[in-house]
Amino acid sequence: MRQAGRYLQEYNETRRRAGDFITLAKTPAFATEVTLQPVERFALDAAILFSDILTIPDAMGLGLRFAENEGPKFERPVRTEADVKALSAPDPQLELGYVLDAVRSIRGALQGRVPLIGFSGSPWTLACYMVEGGGSDDFRLVKTMLYARPDLMHQLLSVNARAVTDYLNAQIRAGAQAVMLFDTWGGVLTGPAFREFSMAYMAQVVRGLDREHDGEPVPSVVFTKGGGAWLEAIADSGCDAVGLDWTQHLGLARARIGERCALQGNLDPAILLAPEAVIRSEARRVLDEFGPALNAGGTCGGHVFNLGHGISRFTPPEAVATLIDAVHGESRRLRR
Repeated sequence: MRQAGRYLQEYNETRRRAGDFITLAKTPAFATEVTLQPVERFALDAAILFSDILTIPDAMGLGLRFAENEGPKFERPVRTEADVKALSAPDPQLELGYVLDAVRSIRGALQGRVPLIGFSGSPWTLACYMVEGGGSDDFRLVKTMLYARPDLMHQLLSVNARAVTDYLNAQIRAGAQAVMLFDTWGGVLTGPAFREFSMAYMAQVVRGLDREHDGEPVPSVVFTKGGGAWLEAIADSGCDAVGLDWTQHLGLARARIGERCALQGNLDPAILLAPEAVIRSEARRVLDEFGPALNAGGTCGGHVFNLGHGISRFTPPEAVATLIDAVHGESRRLRR
């Protein structure tokens, strides 16, 4: 998930200079600065683009704002047939050019030290925010549309899938060296609904992605929070890695997926609030659960260590440094 954030003092200082979150995310110089802050502080193996998951619906004209202590809100949510019909996939070069400028700026600033990862929300996850008008506890409005007007939901998701595909390809062409698709709310669906309204559209996005750029492969990662029941379907989407939340056992997930693709995950972020010995022990447990890589030279069968979801704002930065040191040390042990 996002590497930069409120757990870092330097991030908070940059955000204060920006004035508000939207300005921070939409100003390439600020986005570059905060993307590099974790890379400068920690021995990370990649950098993650600093942006927001809701850039696409904002570019569709829904009026994104961030209310204090309330999270994101849309001034014009998508609730009616007329609302859906009025939607169109934005041109990334025009409406989302600030993100692409940030990608180019970050690549230049990194100077090849580590690769840059881009990302987008999944079509279903974006639809949840677009219909609900923000976050939700019960997803009442978006699920009502899904069950009462599945035709309307499919229209909305089709537009979102085109938009996400165009957006990720634009990031790749601007310099992103891998891309992640975050299906944050796929886990709130039933199995049949997940396959029809989330998985089908994520697979469509993956099929439409540029698989290489400038002669180099561009891996894709698909992450569904709460998606443990559908790992095989996610792996069959054609992605290069399946992201796992912390509720999944890596060894069992690996047995189910086999060598079709790599796995990414999945330490519980709350462990970073524990003492150093616990952090090191839990990092070792995650790596041992996956076991030694059988295909260390390629993407299939590998493991990318990651948190099982976003990092808490209350995380001590020194805990992150401890985790990274533990992962590097334990990984070397497994390779011996």
